[in-house]
Amino acid sequence: MVIETVHISQKAKDQLIKLKRITGIQNWNVLCRWGFCLSLADSSIPPKINIPNEKGVEMTWKIFAGQFKEIYTTLLKERCKRDGVPLDKATFIQYFRLHLHRGIGQLAERMDPKKIDGLLKLLPPKSDRNS
Repeated sequence: MVIETVHISQKAKDQLIKLKRITGIQNWNVLCRWGFCLSLADSSIPPKINIPNEKGVEMTWKIFAGQFKEIYTTLLKERCKRDGVPLDKATFIQYFRLHLHRGIGQLAERMDPKKIDGLLKLLPPKSDRNS
């Protein structure tokens, strides 16, 4: 599966602006990666919501994923398999968008304290990461 362009809604863009201000991280893709991974770490299936196609933020998959594009693609494929989501291109892209938008929303809601080290507090305890 190849995702060529990452489309982010205006609402998610507004959340990213807030996160940029709080964390000082200036690159959309870095915050989007955190959000995507945060959503993947949530064992629940992201709710099927209608994500508007208005142009909030748009970036290429290469910009979003950088040198880790194969890793992010594989993580999403495995999550699709686990959740019983078909791997056709349209569904794969939609499932990515659901995870990305859920994760951005979770980041925006859970940043505590309101600075960059709040991101680190979202990581599971070290003992959970090693298992």
